[in-house]
Amino acid sequence: MGKSSKKDRFIVQAGILAAAGIICRIIGLLYRSPLAAVIGDEGNGYYQAAYNVYTIILLISSYSIPSAISKVIAQKLSVNDYRNAHRVFVCAMWYVLVVGGIAGMVLFFGAGVLTKGPAATVLRVFAPTVFLYGILGVLRGYFQAHRTMVQTSVSQILEQLLNAVISIGAAYLMIVLALSGTDKYTLGDDHAVYLGEEMVSEAAESVANEDGTVVYVLSEEQQEWNTRHATYGAVGSALGTGAGVLVALLFMWGVYGLNKRTIYRRIERDRHAEESYESILKTVSGVIVPFILSTAIYNLSTFLNQTIYTWICSLQKNMGDSQISTNYGIFSAKAVVISNIPIAISSAMSSAILPSIAARVGQGDMEGAREKTAQAVKTTMLIAIPAAVGIGVLARPITWMLFRQKASIDLASRLLTALSASIIFYSLSTLTNSVLQGIGKVKVPVHNAAIALVLQTGVVSLLLYFTDLDLYALVIAMLLYSGTMCVLNQLSIRKYLDYDQEMFRTFVTPFVAAGFMGVAAYGTHKGLALLIGGGEYPSMMQNALALFPAVLVGGIVYFVLEIVLKGIREEELRAMPKGRLLVKLAKKCHLM
Repeated sequence: MGKSSKKDRFIVQAGILAAAGIICRIIGLLYRSPLAAVIGDEGNGYYQAAYNVYTIILLISSYSIPSAISKVIAQKLSVNDYRNAHRVFVCAMWYVLVVGGIAGMVLFFGAGVLTKGPAATVLRVFAPTVFLYGILGVLRGYFQAHRTMVQTSVSQILEQLLNAVISIGAAYLMIVLALSGTDKYTLGDDHAVYLGEEMVSEAAESVANEDGTVVYVLSEEQQEWNTRHATYGAVGSALGTGAGVLVALLFMWGVYGLNKRTIYRRIERDRHAEESYESILKTVSGVIVPFILSTAIYNLSTFLNQTIYTWICSLQKNMGDSQISTNYGIFSAKAVVISNIPIAISSAMSSAILPSIAARVGQGDMEGAREKTAQAVKTTMLIAIPAAVGIGVLARPITWMLFRQKASIDLASRLLTALSASIIFYSLSTLTNSVLQGIGKVKVPVHNAAIALVLQTGVVSLLLYFTDLDLYALVIAMLLYSGTMCVLNQLSIRKYLDYDQEMFRTFVTPFVAAGFMGVAAYGTHKGLALLIGGGEYPSMMQNALALFPAVLVGGIVYFVLEIVLKGIREEELRAMPKGRLLVKLAKKCHLM
């Protein structure tokens, strides 16, 4: 695997995984726009409702497997125990085959209990994906333990590409099959299904809003067709998720096959005593179960918030299932999806830092573990803080670039602005979760997540029941949950790692630089938008010509101020992916 010094360049490995994560998020965003046009906000609502339940089952069964396995195997590899490292891999594979199989059956046969209405149909389609993901997770964790993220990165990109292509294609085909035999209904830009222009005034009652826009009140038959369209579209999208996981699994299995000879050659030369599978299973279970509990509780907030929102809006606010799904689709499939893009950086950093810290702790090098933690936190904040500010001030043009449904653009962009601060909180809490797991305190994130979950659940329930905040109550809950996790995790790291967080260069300087960046980006966009024209709903080209230069100007301002204000030093910049190029650029501009 190379020399130790090369192995420990986890920032570079995190950069590789982060780049893959960002590419995946971009692909995800690019396909979300045409998918939303095909299945509509209602279809998005059904898909997200099913996806949130699928995610919980996935979290409980196998989502944490890569991190857990990489931690255990990394500790074995740190002392060159190749024989038992591979036995951990084999044991973990049997574990996910059993647990993944049970989880898949629970998802398929219990769909009607876990969710309701059309979302249950969509949920059944996710059942095989849970089983496949566990196997994929073990393979990814095995290579991550060797501190090489290339295989995982490539598999993630392949997974997302197939997901995008098949989701759109399958959704369209499913809708065509579902609506075959009728010429009344067609696909539209702003509606899932609507009557043809020449027929709509005769068949639907029109109501004029205060702003002069006309809304058509569909009949019961038309609403039924809308629901049918949305359901089949969501089913097609779920098929894409499964196809992506299958292709990624085949790729990772192929990579393992190519390395199999080298793996077994190392095992043959290894002189460590062979541990029994019973002993290894106890070790693996002892790590996996707390990882699963921590990750499941950490992500349970989304499922709980969706359930509470649906229940209160249905029983207390007298909203119909279609309206609830549409609203939730705007929130989760648009605003939340965009805000999750920068969080991919922290997820990548977390995956990269865990085996590195676990290896340091295994060697008794606590000072090295503290250094890695400080480096990871600083790098994450260097990206998360300006991302939050940039998305906050450019929320509308970003949303309009990706989702061109006029009916929901205002609500989606306002929700995105409100959510922007959660990017910082989630980025930091995700990273600190991995730090605690890496130093062996795997139960601490479970405890912290449980406290944050109880707090946010109480608040969101009260806000939804007693106020008219609607979707903004979910935003407040996300901010409260992620912010609480940040504070509790930080206190835990200080206690168990004897770690003091440097504040000025890690947080204050990026916030100052990002503030000026936000003003520059917002002003640039506004000025260009006035020159180019297009009004509230500019064309794709008009929007791009105003948005992309604004992002570029903001990025330059942030980069310059970070260096001028001494927020980042030359050696820190060099340690980052393409760091030498950035240092060379800074010196040419006389910034260093």
